[in-house]
Amino acid sequence: MTQRVLFVCMGNICRSPAAEAALVKLVQSTGADVEVDSAGTIGIHAGERPDSRMRAAGEARGLQFNTRARQVTAKDLQPGAFELVIAMDHENLRDLKRLAGADHSHVLLMSEFLGSDWPREVPDPYYGGLQGFEVVLDMVQAACPAILSRLSQHHSKSQ
Repeated sequence: MTQRVLFVCMGNICRSPAAEAALVKLVQSTGADVEVDSAGTIGIHAGERPDSRMRAAGEARGLQFNTRARQVTAKDLQPGAFELVIAMDHENLRDLKRLAGADHSHVLLMSEFLGSDWPREVPDPYYGGLQGFEVVLDMVQAACPAILSRLSQHHSKSQ
């Protein structure tokens, strides 16, 4: 049974597409049956490709950015649409939980998949320098194995 993960940041042009690309690469290397998507809590960038700085930084690490920005919908957050919906920061987490309504147990913060030595939020690199994009990539790539592990645990329990 295919499992689905949705990464969410604000505009869906930096952090969430980076997380999507990182998890897609890991899924391809492991053969896991996982679909990966990303979205933003706002639709201002809908239809755009990921930020060129993020693409360049990610492509240097062998990541591929094949999607376009879209805004998250209430349907995305309904139980069963995605096993995991992962927000990059507390503001996006609050927005997602509000949109999801009562059943938001599958909506989590990215830092839940990182050790305590990592920041509690994935910082938005949009207005900063190039190093910010590297920090985001470090964080999402570090979190991906734990995300895949959580999915396999979830899959085992549902069988």
